[in-house]
Amino acid sequence: MLRAALAALESEPGVRVEAVSPIVASAPLGPSRRRYANAAAVVASALTPPALLARLQALEQRFGRRRRGRAWGARTLDLDIVLWSQGPWSSPGLTVPHLRFRERRFVLDPARAIARTWRDPLSDLTIAQLAARLTRPRPLPNPACGAGP
Repeated sequence: MLRAALAALESEPGVRVEAVSPIVASAPLGPSRRRYANAAAVVASALTPPALLARLQALEQRFGRRRRGRAWGARTLDLDIVLWSQGPWSSPGLTVPHLRFRERRFVLDPARAIARTWRDPLSDLTIAQLAARLTRPRPLPNPACGAGP
């Protein structure tokens, strides 16, 4: 689904996907028990962040996402604007940099693969430095063998 969504994003007028990270699996943040696939992309566009977000949300909807408020539930697709080359942005419904990206390994690890020297405009730390500040999570139990770490 991520690869198909990236291909669809690339076909959007005025949008160019310049780099894509490897896809990585991560544990959920909320009560869900399923793992998630995550990736990061560098996207070039003259669109404003709200206009780009509208395109991303339209893509989510095309791929079956139905928004139900701020739920922790499973999503078919979740596309976010994490950073923007022109610095911070704030408007109703959108804050860039993403408010919690510094705390989320599932965001930082893929981003580090394609933009390790990109700087957070608020802390001036690189993606690599932000990722290094996070502690490594414990491995998830392997459900196939029924044993935990």
